[in-house]
Amino acid sequence: MTRLIDLPTLAQLVHHITPARFMTELAEHLHSDYLRWQDFDKTARVASHSAGGVIELMPVADNAYYSFKYVNGHPGNPISGLPTVMAFGVLSEVATGYPLLVSELTLTTALRTAATSAMAARALARPDARCMALIGNGAQSEFQAIAFHALLGVNELRVFDIDPAATAKLQRNLAAVPGLRVVPTSSAAEAARGADIVTTITADKANATIVTPDMIEPGMHLNAVGGDCPGKTELHPDVLRAAKIFVEYEPQTRIEGDIQQLPAHHPVTELWRVLAGQAAGRQSASDVTVFDSVGFALEDYAALRYIHQRATAENLGIEVELVPTDGDPKDLFGRTRGDRQRVALRRVA
Repeated sequence: MTRLIDLPTLAQLVHHITPARFMTELAEHLHSDYLRWQDFDKTARVASHSAGGVIELMPVADNAYYSFKYVNGHPGNPISGLPTVMAFGVLSEVATGYPLLVSELTLTTALRTAATSAMAARALARPDARCMALIGNGAQSEFQAIAFHALLGVNELRVFDIDPAATAKLQRNLAAVPGLRVVPTSSAAEAARGADIVTTITADKANATIVTPDMIEPGMHLNAVGGDCPGKTELHPDVLRAAKIFVEYEPQTRIEGDIQQLPAHHPVTELWRVLAGQAAGRQSASDVTVFDSVGFALEDYAALRYIHQRATAENLGIEVELVPTDGDPKDLFGRTRGDRQRVALRRVA
């Protein structure tokens, strides 16, 4: 049987163990899988672009498990009452192809994106970084705030969004987080002033310049999350040219990340090499570092594997007969006979 984890079940799990603990444990899974980088069969995601957004498939596999995520990005969706990002994923056995898990990944994507950001910042930001600017206060903003608070000890959050209602929502949701001071600001530049870390997580599918060179201070770490498809950026090219740049999977980030604005030969370092001690990260307190994050399939693999372990241990979700596992495996047609059906035909009202 295949275990199905829907959105209410995943939300129940996160509430039970708390978002901070979920992302902390997920960050350890991410770190462990990034250290096994060479074990994975990797490919850039397959994207179908339209005027309103993009729909993507993100596959990856090692010798034990295969996973993929279906995910969209449609910035105009909130006007229609739909999320900008919606996703689900599958985890299967490589040996048999059997689907072990089908899971929601809309909520999980926000959790794994924030956990990845914090994991990267532990390797790239100054160890004494405690103040973060959060530019873009939409659906993923609380997760970024809590992950950085839990994993790096960030205790001051300077926030800005062009939509004041988004900032007010963020303040309400973070009001109960102990030890985290949230400071609303009137501009991206004001938010970045004096910050050790600047996280940009905007949604517009446009070549934007959310962060400009005049906003950069020595020692900053930039966590650029929102620029994640062709024609969608957040950082001014001169910010990138003056920084040390780190990416998830270079072939994908060259197309989708902020570095799409730079020549193909401009040097970048894949994050796994820093985590494995094969490349230097921050080399001085004055370095400006950029994590040009577009999201990579390995992160969804880690999240699906973590959810599968948690759900199995706590007997969460439901088991569904997604594929045939009994009877004659060569007699698929026989399953269409009425005497083989164990439940009444379901009709949608």
